[in-house]
Amino acid sequence: MSPRLDGSHTDQATSTLPSDPMEHALADHAAGADFPEGLSDLPEIPPYESVGPVDARALSKTLFERLESLEEGTCEYSYVRNTLVELNLALVKFAATRFRSRSEPMEDIIQVGTIGLIKAIDRFELSRGVEFPTFAMPTIVGEIKRFFRDTSWSVRVPRRLQELRLDLAKAGDELAQQLDRSPTVAELAERLGLTNDEVVEGMAASNAYTASSLDAQPEDDDSEGALADRIGYEDHGLEGIEYVESLKPLIAELPQRDRKILSLRFVANMTQSEIGEELGISQMHVSRLLSRTLVRLRRGLTVEE
Repeated sequence: MSPRLDGSHTDQATSTLPSDPMEHALADHAAGADFPEGLSDLPEIPPYESVGPVDARALSKTLFERLESLEEGTCEYSYVRNTLVELNLALVKFAATRFRSRSEPMEDIIQVGTIGLIKAIDRFELSRGVEFPTFAMPTIVGEIKRFFRDTSWSVRVPRRLQELRLDLAKAGDELAQQLDRSPTVAELAERLGLTNDEVVEGMAASNAYTASSLDAQPEDDDSEGALADRIGYEDHGLEGIEYVESLKPLIAELPQRDRKILSLRFVANMTQSEIGEELGISQMHVSRLLSRTLVRLRRGLTVEE
């Protein structure tokens, strides 16, 4: 352990005391207030901002050992627990930097991460043989992600689908590493014990997490217009739908041979000579029958209009 962690407690001054009970206890410590009875054997507590990562880990280990021997709810327990929070706030700030691109203020992200830090402190057990930063970081990051999950969806969806989105993302990453390709819906469903429909529903819900402005300009290619100019297009196929529907009853009234010729010419894409060979008639006869049929259909459409 660092030599500066082995001496007596240092006196520090502060001008104001917070109103929150936990902050009040920490401020008492910072102001040099007397330690609760039974904690006089604790190592020196330097100013928190001056404690490096190595010293913080060493001091945290000592405090965790002492915390296990204290009764929850006592002044001694609260003091040691609050000191652990202050010593490890650097973990929260480090985790929060991963989310600095989000729209939420950094102060709010740190506050949420601190809740995760407190949960990690309450769950940590020295007997596991794991360093506290290793144990705490997933809890801190998870708390921050949960905060964004609950507050940052563009379209509000049920919590069940929000959690399903996270499960799908985790399972998708794991399967992608195992299979060396993107997993199918069936593989995701088998991994999570869900039906294919539930997986598809979760994937669809993921689209509600973020939304892009229709006026947003592309970042990589300034030559393109706004999103609204690129996602809309004219479907020319719609123009023929009305004619197709109008032709159906007219074609149904044609003789069987005329319907056959229309099918071979416009569906099978056969030439008039090939149609003649198919039906056992000349190409000229096919041409006359086809022309007569088309005139009849045009006349029928004109009458309907």
